[in-house]
Amino acid sequence: MTTPDFSILEAVRRRRPLVHCISNAVSAGVCANLALAVGASPIMAQAPQEMEAVSAASAAAVLNTGTPGEEKFRACLLRGREAVRLAQPVVLDPVGAGASPWRLNWVETLLAAFTPSLLRLNAGEAQALLGLESQGLGVDGPAASPARRAELALRLAQERGTAVLLSGQPDIVCDGTALWEISGGSPQAARITGTGCMLSVLCGVFAAVEPDAAAAAVSAASFWKACSRRAEERSGGRGPGSFQAALLDAAGTLTPEDCAAEARVRRL
Repeated sequence: MTTPDFSILEAVRRRRPLVHCISNAVSAGVCANLALAVGASPIMAQAPQEMEAVSAASAAAVLNTGTPGEEKFRACLLRGREAVRLAQPVVLDPVGAGASPWRLNWVETLLAAFTPSLLRLNAGEAQALLGLESQGLGVDGPAASPARRAELALRLAQERGTAVLLSGQPDIVCDGTALWEISGGSPQAARITGTGCMLSVLCGVFAAVEPDAAAAAVSAASFWKACSRRAEERSGGRGPGSFQAALLDAAGTLTPEDCAAEARVRRL
C-alpha cells in the first residue's frame, strides 16, 4: 500500500454495513451520526445479553473503553470473542487505559481474551499498554514527537500482534512491519470531545469493507484529516459547535476524489 484507496467510501455507501459500537457515553451520539454520514448503519447495543445476536447481524465491531463499568467491560469481552469467532473485524479503542489500574487491568483482560484487528489509541494509552510511564492527563495523550509515536506504534503492533493507529500530529499506522505517517487536519479538532472515538468508528466502518486492517486505518485517518481541514474552512472560525457540525457535513459530502487530493500519507 503506497496511497489510500478512497474507493472504500463508495463501497461503504453501496453496502451500508451494520457496525456495532460499544461506545463512550460522552461521544455515542456523534459517533452514530458519523457512521450514518459516511453511509454505514450503526447499532449502539451495550447489554451483554444482546452480544451474540448483535454480533451475528453485524459486519464489524468497535469497542470503546471510555466511561467504563463492569457490565460494559463484560459486553466488550463477549463481543470481542464473538467477532473473532465470526471472523469479523474488531477495533479496540482503549480510552484512558492508563487512567487507573482497574481500567488498565480490564483492557489487559480484553487483550488476553481476543486479538483485535486494530488498536486505535493515543500515545499515553500506548505507553500504558507497553508498561511505560505515561504523562497523559485523563484520557488525553501526552505530547510526543512523530519519531516517538512511530516507535510506540511499531513496538505495540509487534507485541500485540495487531495493526495500530496511533493518533496525533501526525497519525501513525503500523501493521507490525511497515509504518505510515498521515499528516494534515486542523488544530480545531482538539477543541471538541470525541474526535478520537469518531476516528475509531470510521476505522470500524472502513474495516467492514476492507479486509486489510492497516489499509482501512490509513484510509480512515486520511479521510478524517480531510474532514477536519474542510470543517475548519467551512465553519469560518465561528467556534467548536460550528466546527463539529461541519465535520459531519464533510463526512457526508467528501468524494473519493476530494480525499485523494487532500491525502498526506508517507511511508516511513
